[in-house]
Amino acid sequence: MLLLDADNPGELEDYLKANGWLDSPLEEVERAGEGNMNLVLRVRTVAGGAIGSAGSSAVGAADSVIVAAGSSVIVAAGGSVIVKQSRDWVEKYPDIAAPGDRICVEAAFYSAVAKHRDLASRMPRLLAFDEDNRVALLEDLGEAADFTDVYHTARIEDSVMNDLWDWLSALHALRLDTRAMPLLENRAMRELNHAHIFDIPLQHDNGLDLDAITPGLAERAAALQADDAYCARVRAYGARYLDNGTTLLHGDYYPGSWLKHPDGVKIIDPEFGFFGPAEFDCGVFIAHLHLAGFALEAVDAAARHYRPPDDFSEDDARVYAGIEIMRRLIGVAQLPLSAHLARKSQLLELSRELVLKDQ
Repeated sequence: MLLLDADNPGELEDYLKANGWLDSPLEEVERAGEGNMNLVLRVRTVAGGAIGSAGSSAVGAADSVIVAAGSSVIVAAGGSVIVKQSRDWVEKYPDIAAPGDRICVEAAFYSAVAKHRDLASRMPRLLAFDEDNRVALLEDLGEAADFTDVYHTARIEDSVMNDLWDWLSALHALRLDTRAMPLLENRAMRELNHAHIFDIPLQHDNGLDLDAITPGLAERAAALQADDAYCARVRAYGARYLDNGTTLLHGDYYPGSWLKHPDGVKIIDPEFGFFGPAEFDCGVFIAHLHLAGFALEAVDAAARHYRPPDDFSEDDARVYAGIEIMRRLIGVAQLPLSAHLARKSQLLELSRELVLKDQ
């Protein structure tokens, strides 16, 4: 497997040409966004250049997700595309191992929603895919910022909030043949995510220096870690998360996966997608509204825009929301929060209330 590198544009150019995706020199290569899980590069052609045809790749089984023979991936003069590669580690934390084939799952997700305009129109298009080198060529949505500033502003326009719930409603309404899409079981990524959501944050000896993040936070974490009822409920919902389901989930539906775009909000990074409980996606969304500082009434009002599946449980969504709040405060995947200890303590108490509300 060829490991791409932003600091080696010559090798990247050779790779793109070898795949039939490039027929002129590259003008610029740069990292696109944070790239927490994967290497994500924006490549731009010289004026008059173009990203070329997809070569001889052909559509195979439902989960192979290869562009059709003769399909063209054309970028106008000075235009650009996104080159995304998954490796056997987390890009932001190279010491954390991760399933190397997660880009295959992401490509499968894009394929699954491609014919559903209300979903696909809010996502970048998958232009080409190289399974051997775990590289996807994606439509470049431009210099679009994500929504992580919401943790400081506590504001999302009502129309955008509604669009976010509409997209999630449409995703959860899909009825797909899970047997034809085995990649979207996404077992390895789910197990990695399970460890960091439901397990590691509640371990006493997990090696996380929480006081280095917020002085006094370790003591607050220890109180939750010692709460047997809370920990048992989290473990039970972790088991549900690992169970196979029939609803396609985004799997990481939070402000870092939403982009501000001139054509409206866009959704990216479905590499954690899987068939599971709709309540998990909704719980994650609700949790981040709480983390951003939205009032309880505002969170409830926003969530009412969601159109749930028939068997949806609001109680389960609240539990998953509480768990997501907890793991974002005392787990590895920290957020750009400026909250002081008192605010984080309030949020951890909210987590406890949500998780144990009906106990």
